[in-house]
Amino acid sequence: MTRKGRLEETFSKALYADDAALYFVSYRDFENIVEVPLQEFLKLSENFALIPQNRILLVKKNEQVLYQKYGY
Repeated sequence: MTRKGRLEETFSKALYADDAALYFVSYRDFENIVEVPLQEFLKLSENFALIPQNRILLVKKNEQVLYQKYGY
């Protein structure tokens, strides 16, 4: 069994052990950076089919940064 990465752990915690409405995801959309609530991101990405994990730059809970892509 493989171990989850930091981003997968953050999403798992948000969805199953916390209030997902408090989480926001920033992702790269061509030349723009878009920030949306986690639940909206999951709908837009169709569970990472349309927006892959490598385009996620930042995950925040309120103002606390939980995940930040290296170099961002």
